[in-house]
Amino acid sequence: MPATFQFLNMLALEIQLRSLLLSLACMTLLWLISLLKKDASLVDIFWGIGFIIVSLFYFDLTKSHSLRQWLVITLVVIWGLRLSLHILRRNWGHGEDQRYRAWREQAGKSFWWVSYFKVFFLQGIVLWIVSWPLLAAQQSARSLWTIFDVIGIILWSFGFCFEAIGDFQLARFKRNPINKGKVMRTGLWAYTRHPNYFGEAMIWWGFYSFALTASSGWWTIISPLLMTFLLMRVSGVAMLEKSLVVTKPEYKSYIESTNAFFPWFPRQS
Repeated sequence: MPATFQFLNMLALEIQLRSLLLSLACMTLLWLISLLKKDASLVDIFWGIGFIIVSLFYFDLTKSHSLRQWLVITLVVIWGLRLSLHILRRNWGHGEDQRYRAWREQAGKSFWWVSYFKVFFLQGIVLWIVSWPLLAAQQSARSLWTIFDVIGIILWSFGFCFEAIGDFQLARFKRNPINKGKVMRTGLWAYTRHPNYFGEAMIWWGFYSFALTASSGWWTIISPLLMTFLLMRVSGVAMLEKSLVVTKPEYKSYIESTNAFFPWFPRQS
């Protein structure tokens, strides 16, 4: 019971409400822009930047900034900027993502308001929940470094490199016209079908480790659990592979030989 009260005290209702409103305000503004641009996939580009904005809000709440707090905000900025810039470059000139185009066709004239709740409002809520470890890390009263900080640095570094290298390898593969319609099966993609998603999950487990330096930061485990679940079962692996199996016949043998999420040596298909 004391730990529960400490957690609720750390994540005070006022702070939580303000951070939720900030997240939803950003998504609402982005939604209005998407209506003008007729492109709901702007939300994907904003995802990393959204965490930077919310994290800066958490950082500003801290009265005295320790080295740990500076480190956490720096890691969020590095990760968020890289991710948003990568998605911006990937989507540039390709129009709205096919997922949102399908939803637009299904909703018809109602998509203007359906998109707010189905895309922007929902992702605003998810962003807010996933950001909880960042608040806990900023509110930690410990000035000395702990084993959780070391683990956090290791997990974040491993995940960031895995995600960034995976994205770079795939982008280079797609730039070669010879590879059009083919499946990437080299580099990190030989060990997992989604190294970028796996790396993303590791990054959030790293942020959670930083949160454990707070007295009751362990409650924020809902963040990496939710992110891992979404990446594996909802908006990541599951959603993407439905289309890949249809559009790329070679992908079926890729599934038989390579793990979907957790890296491991390829099997003979």
